Amino acid sequence: MTRVLFLLVPGVHLLDLAGPAQVFSSARDLGYPYDLAYVAEADQVPSTQGPVLQADTSLPVLTGDDVVFVPGWRAAPGLGSSGPLTDVTLAWLRAHRGTVASVCAGADALGRAGLLDGRRCTTHHDLQEELAHRYPEATVVRDVLYVIDGRIVTSAGIASGIDLALHLVATWHGPAIAARIARTMVVYARRNGDESQSSALLRYRSHVNDTVHRIQDLIEARMSDQLPLTELARVGRCSPRTVTRLFGRATGMTPLRYQQTLRLERAEHLIGTGATVESAARAVGFEDARMLRRLRSRA
Repeated sequence: MTRVLFLLVPGVHLLDLAGPAQVFSSARDLGYPYDLAYVAEADQVPSTQGPVLQADTSLPVLTGDDVVFVPGWRAAPGLGSSGPLTDVTLAWLRAHRGTVASVCAGADALGRAGLLDGRRCTTHHDLQEELAHRYPEATVVRDVLYVIDGRIVTSAGIASGIDLALHLVATWHGPAIAARIARTMVVYARRNGDESQSSALLRYRSHVNDTVHRIQDLIEARMSDQLPLTELARVGRCSPRTVTRLFGRATGMTPLRYQQTLRLERAEHLIGTGATVESAARAVGFEDARMLRRLRSRA
């Protein structure tokens, strides 16, 4: 039996906790021997989203097979402080010789316990600079989903905790089991750790132009199709010339360049999960792999 212990801090984010917990709970439902437990310095732990969580206040004796997860919490500004974690709790965390994982701001607790010194790590993109400043002996890897450095594993936060937990399951039990759990959880795609925290689908959506959003919806839905400006204009309810002007003003690129960016990102994901360059190129709408290779070299 492998115990997965979640160390809860006041203000814990529910998804930081629930995502990895669901992965290991699903693995248990498939017959794998996981026992989930929740520990904290108080038996009632308020979450950022409202519900109060019940936890055990006694810190169990750990074995090398145990996994300790530290979910993130909301603290303003930046990382804030990892709650009322006492020296006793930090010493318990530091003494563990098995896997220690963090989600989002949970990396701060690992840093306070000295577990990040000399290691590569990551956290949410809004907290990376502060984490690097607080723990100069650590190497903070920017804009990745998760980082594995020996027994210390850290993730970007929120939904990326699911990706990290699925990776651990794949490492320990094989990718087929992780894929089965992902399907059970209706996870759209298992993401690799080195994928960007912010996808192209989100990076160019910070504007407030409804016309451009409608055009982007069409491009994303039909990423692999040839989409002439006249069709984009019909969806945007404007002229082709206006499409080009509004799209460039809102996103900094042409509609074609945006479509190629989406195709490239999707192709990179397919290649990262085992597809050849040729098959990935065809899957995202390129006639052959030459254009994909050209875009990859530019990137």
